[in-house]
Amino acid sequence: MDIEKALRKALKAGKVYLGSKRTLKALRNGEARLVVVAANCPKEVKERIESFNVPVVTFNGTNMELGAVCGKPFSVAALAILEAEDEILNAV
Repeated sequence: MDIEKALRKALKAGKVYLGSKRTLKALRNGEARLVVVAANCPKEVKERIESFNVPVVTFNGTNMELGAVCGKPFSVAALAILEAEDEILNAV
């Protein structure tokens, strides 16, 4: 399963927070199981996200492309997956 398909499935099936602020909040609260960041996510945001002990996957596309994959008309630099099936988490 490719990353785009897995993200769409996770968005439908599980609880996902979009945006770097919500992602960082989910990480601080221990809610995030997996984080996806866009290739052009700001370096300081990516470093803060990576400081938590949660798997981080880099989406091979811009924040605008990540937003489009999520079905949103705006850019998404980072997203946190809180709940999803294990097959989705393993595919991403």
